Amino acid sequence: MSSEHAHSHLPRPAPASRAARRLSLALLIPAALLTLVSMVLLWPRDAPTPTTEGDGPIRVLGTVVAVESVPCPAPPAGEERPAGAPTDCGTVTVDLTEGVGAGQRVSTDVPSGPGAVRVAPGDDVALLYLQESPERQYSIIDHQRSTQLWLLGAVFALAVLAFGRWRGLSALAGLGVTFAVLLMFIVPAILDGRSPLLVAIVGAAAIMLTVLYLTHGFSMTTTVAVAGTLVSLTITAALSAVATAAAHLSGIADETSNYLSITQGEVNMRGLLLAGIVIGSLGVLDDVTVTQSATVSELALANPGYGFRRLYSAATRIGRAHIASVINTIVLAYAGASLPLMLLFAADTATPVGELLTSQLIAQELVRSAVGTIGLIAAVPITTALAALLAARGGPGAEAGAVPPTRATPAPGATPVPGAVPAPADRRDLAGAEIATGAEAGRPAPATASTAAGAALAAPAAGPTPGGAAPEADPWMAFVDRHPDEKR
Repeated sequence: MSSEHAHSHLPRPAPASRAARRLSLALLIPAALLTLVSMVLLWPRDAPTPTTEGDGPIRVLGTVVAVESVPCPAPPAGEERPAGAPTDCGTVTVDLTEGVGAGQRVSTDVPSGPGAVRVAPGDDVALLYLQESPERQYSIIDHQRSTQLWLLGAVFALAVLAFGRWRGLSALAGLGVTFAVLLMFIVPAILDGRSPLLVAIVGAAAIMLTVLYLTHGFSMTTTVAVAGTLVSLTITAALSAVATAAAHLSGIADETSNYLSITQGEVNMRGLLLAGIVIGSLGVLDDVTVTQSATVSELALANPGYGFRRLYSAATRIGRAHIASVINTIVLAYAGASLPLMLLFAADTATPVGELLTSQLIAQELVRSAVGTIGLIAAVPITTALAALLAARGGPGAEAGAVPPTRATPAPGATPVPGAVPAPADRRDLAGAEIATGAEAGRPAPATASTAAGAALAAPAAGPTPGGAAPEADPWMAFVDRHPDEKR
């Protein structure tokens, strides 16, 4: 018998209803078209292109050959060595491998100062060529680490592929799309003077529409996740705009943003702050919405009799637990990234805590975390309600009077079909029948009821239950006995 016939008795979930398909298309097609048109209108046209020519210092590459380290001269009598002043001086011999003077061997000073790199023979380093310097024309500024990063990237990709296989490959492709949209559209469009918030929303929509379908496939589950993410992202953008305006945040809170505002005066710094909130929220939003949509789908398959209210209640309880862990993850991620800043504030005992928390640098991070969390919380009921509505309308057993799928029961006296799985009778009846059968054969009865139930469940049912009543359907068994292809 063919594999198709052998599994013909297995229940399959009913396809989504026509109303659900029309609703998904009515959402997906306009959103995709609007995103595409917006990207065309906002596409950067005069964004600066990187160049290697200029009047500033030139970067060259080299390999350290030798390091001669000697103690630095002691400060004059009566003076103390300044804090952070170098204690080791000397020279470093470097063979230049790329850039100005490639093939030559030069000497430069041992790097000194806060954050100076430590070098040893054999290290690949990056240097600045200072043409106008009267003494040393080369200065070591950093290590070369391209080889290490490429190796780490290869290990990362292999780990994803080894565990995720084809799904991992699609995830890597989605990651490539994300970087492409960020580097080719969002960043150049902001530098071109476009509205950072509008560019971030359009770019986030493009990433979401592409990556979610590429990673999770074209299905109702993915479409529901897309809808929930779009709505939640809009709520997050609106809340961030209101919060930053109410808190009078300018977006200029550290040296990086201050330097950017000076060198790129046409960039709207408050809009850039809003764009960062939107893009940062997207990475967690799609995780929450995909989880909630998939949860409702699996609950509907495992419990065909569930309606909208029971699906929504059960999935929302799962969503609450998920949100609680996600909030903790967000706080820990922020604390790890800003640990030096937290140490600096802890050492500053002269400034009151209230003043520190209301400073612009801390206030914008508090707003970013609070608004992003509110957007995540909103994503749970929105996505869950939409998924439960579609599952209750188009899922298995959704129609009025529909009977939940059960395994086929052979007629009395009929020859069983090879490979067919008989319908499960009531577990209590099966246990009692097994005990009776064992007693008639002279065998001792099972020691416990659980042993009898387990043995009965492993044996095929002899026929319909006494009185001709239909066997009680077991939704969980209906879910477990689905076709293997449907469990993926």
